[in-house]
Amino acid sequence: MSEPFLIGENMTGGYGGADILHGCTIAVERGKIAVIVGPNGAGKSTAMKAVFGMLNIHTGSVRLDGEDITALSPQARVAKGMGFVPQVNNIFTSMTVEENLEMGAFLRNDDIRDTMEQIYDLFPILRDKRRQPAGELSGGQRQQVAVGRALMTQPKLLMLDEPTAGVSPIVMDELFDRIIEVARTGISILMVEQNARQALEIADTGYVLVQGANAYTDTGPALLANPEVRRTFLGG
Repeated sequence: MSEPFLIGENMTGGYGGADILHGCTIAVERGKIAVIVGPNGAGKSTAMKAVFGMLNIHTGSVRLDGEDITALSPQARVAKGMGFVPQVNNIFTSMTVEENLEMGAFLRNDDIRDTMEQIYDLFPILRDKRRQPAGELSGGQRQQVAVGRALMTQPKLLMLDEPTAGVSPIVMDELFDRIIEVARTGISILMVEQNARQALEIADTGYVLVQGANAYTDTGPALLANPEVRRTFLGG
């Protein structure tokens, strides 16, 4: 069997004190959606940051498209094809929408206009508001700017930390629809999400973390149908 496009394998580590991750493994197939869910404090965002190189793991490895990238900095990982959208402080509020998107292309030296058009096609409201300061937008629109800016790097893997935090259910559904569209273009998606039930509905693979370790790993539909997962993590 071929290796997943991305795999953070047997990761143990944290932020310098006690370990938060304990032998955690997260993988994403090419062009598929993988979702990390679990209770508060389970290490979901920590696992995402470990994959992106934002904290040190002292055991385990991270491989992207067969290449060991464990020792690379986050910026070097972006150059390898990873895009990361943090949960907070993920836009430049004083810059316009278009300037935010241009900032996403900081590593590129080719013509970015086609990519920008693709993002405006994906998020039409951003085209309408492209001259507006991003700080004036609604929460859902800000998230679209943040995702769009990450897509400007032309990533092979897009990582989203709580993309629907603080948005209405209607906006959440719309964001998930757009995420599915991005995956259909061949980009792999790794997402941490508090809205576990809705996230698992669109997930090809789901990871339930508890105390920094894998508790359940299966397809999204299988986890939704698992009575133990439903009872413990999805409210019955």
